[in-house]
Amino acid sequence: MSTADLGLPVDVPSTALFTDQYELTMLQGALRAGTAGRRSVFEVFTRRLPNGRRYGVVAGTGRVLDAVENFRFDEGVLHFLRERRIVDDRTLEWLAGYRFSGDIWGYPEGEVYFPGSPIMRVEGSFAECVLLETVILSILNHDSAIAAAASRMSSAAGDRPLIEMGARRTHELAAVAAARAAYVGGFSSTSDLAAGFRYNIPTVGTSAHAFTLLHDSERDAFRAQVDSLGGGTTLLVDTYDVAEAVRTAVEVAGPELGAVRIDSGDLLLVAHRVRQQLDELGATGTKILVTSDLDEYAIASLAAAPVDAYGVGTQLVTGSGHPTASMVYKLVARAASTDPRAPLVPVAKKSTGGKTSVGGRKWAARRLDAYGVAEAEVVGTGEVPAELADRQLLVPLVEGGEVIAREPLDVVRDRHAAARAGLPLSATQLSRGEPVIPTEYVHGGSGS
Repeated sequence: MSTADLGLPVDVPSTALFTDQYELTMLQGALRAGTAGRRSVFEVFTRRLPNGRRYGVVAGTGRVLDAVENFRFDEGVLHFLRERRIVDDRTLEWLAGYRFSGDIWGYPEGEVYFPGSPIMRVEGSFAECVLLETVILSILNHDSAIAAAASRMSSAAGDRPLIEMGARRTHELAAVAAARAAYVGGFSSTSDLAAGFRYNIPTVGTSAHAFTLLHDSERDAFRAQVDSLGGGTTLLVDTYDVAEAVRTAVEVAGPELGAVRIDSGDLLLVAHRVRQQLDELGATGTKILVTSDLDEYAIASLAAAPVDAYGVGTQLVTGSGHPTASMVYKLVARAASTDPRAPLVPVAKKSTGGKTSVGGRKWAARRLDAYGVAEAEVVGTGEVPAELADRQLLVPLVEGGEVIAREPLDVVRDRHAAARAGLPLSATQLSRGEPVIPTEYVHGGSGS
């Protein structure tokens, strides 16, 4: 079942206009030239990882499948294109019947990737594939950037759970996608109810400083919250004086108080003081949740602190300084004619400035060392070497226009944890460095 079938309020009628205009003008030109029907292969990849990152995380694949399935030029969309004279009548007629009928292969969602990895491969006629460039890139670039930041944060957090709390720091629909990507990257819950509703991600939430300020005293606020939510709730203790708030919280909720949240100050110092105070008050089972503009570095700095969970917002939903994965969508092979039997011809852009591409329909495999740890990302064209045949990374996602690879989000989340665990230990270091394994190219035939 797709999200469109659920009729959720954050869906749009069609994804067809999540498109740059030049994709439609290229379509019009190709239709006129008679080249629109040529079998073509487009690939999504990135030339480099963000500075200092050791690996990337594939996220958003499930959303891409929904977007491709809902890529339809209905009458309202066609009217807009006709009224603006964006394309001619022949192109409008072609768009009216648009249904992607090709194949899509890709790294399974949650997998890690490296520079040059063919993260997604889209095959079909030039006309039907070229239209998908913007929507595919917008989803994968955003979600993969968030998932990579989440992965670094979850690695730094170890076994301590992470709560996604960034909905107020980004676009309201991007917040839903960010919560999903964060879950893929290792977060355990979200504060965003739309994400919980749409993707079945566990949701959490208690109160903000406004709730304390509303009441005549902090004790009154705590009493109201405990009466409403029970003693297992999380009380925010840094509105006024932290030590006094902790004492009041235990008096109101008892030693079975679920947790306290600290949202400001020197978190390392305050967490130690709060833990000591809670223990002295007999609330030895009360957990400590910290928030306040955390990123992976702040989380790592709290590794020795008596902290039980982290809440992360701004830095997560902005990719911790890298809000895009810089992926591109390039034509790498096309047929010499519109004859379905015509062989594929590798094509590639030649330019300066680091924007060169490698032509040819590619496969990818991850070579392991004697200990079962990844040692290279091998990307090639033509035949796959026998020793890498069972290590191939691309899997079929869409076949003949039909989605065949939807899967539960928990499966994706578990896959990422396993993929990250299969990398060299230095992958989780936060210090600056190169990709944790190199990308090696094996050149062969066109792979037609």
